Amino acid sequence: MAKKEKEQKPAVLTLDEQEYVIDDMSDDEKMLLNHINDMQGKINTNQFMRDQLEVGKEAFIGKLRDSLNAESEEEEAEAEA
Repeated sequence: MAKKEKEQKPAVLTLDEQEYVIDDMSDDEKMLLNHINDMQGKINTNQFMRDQLEVGKEAFIGKLRDSLNAESEEEEAEAEA
């Protein structure tokens, strides 16, 4: 038995509750859609990087806090001696 070929459904964009077949769009509309998709990818990447940077910054703040607290404890111990 031969396998039946699956019908490929056209790619569709839903915008403002309207569906648009991408293949039916003009070249300018496709270009605008490509820009939108590219910018969304960059937004996602930058959000991911921002999350990493925030966690890294908090780690450095924690290390600075620990260092400053350790110095304070050493100074108190020396003052008591």
